[in-house]
Amino acid sequence: MTTLNPNLNRYKVAGQIEAAPLPADNSSDPADPLYRARATEAALKFESYFIGDMLHKMRSATAALADASSPFKNPVNNDMLDLTDNLVADQMASHRSFGIADAILRQLLPPAAATAPATSATAPGAAHNPAPPLNKPT
Repeated sequence: MTTLNPNLNRYKVAGQIEAAPLPADNSSDPADPLYRARATEAALKFESYFIGDMLHKMRSATAALADASSPFKNPVNNDMLDLTDNLVADQMASHRSFGIADAILRQLLPPAAATAPATSATAPGAAHNPAPPLNKPT
């Protein structure tokens, strides 16, 4: 039988060695600069993954719909195209093009900390009006 022990960082299965307890630090405090840096990095990586996956699916859909003699059916450079898709996704995520990282950070960080990095990433002179947080306090 599998039980969840909140003091452990994984499931405890009867008869197995228990995992080490979670550290008792304040690394999940939104005011902590290390937490903000890690949350921002994770949000940007997720946005990059999301964009890269979308580009990969768009490329495979184009190949599936292409004619048999089309250059899109040629699998010769697929590995380089996948690498290119990932590099483009990283660049788009670093500019927060889709706003996915901003939406994640609005959920994880206090309002002032969540919007501060987003305003520095916008073009000079452009107005940035971030959307309100999705989890409104009750």
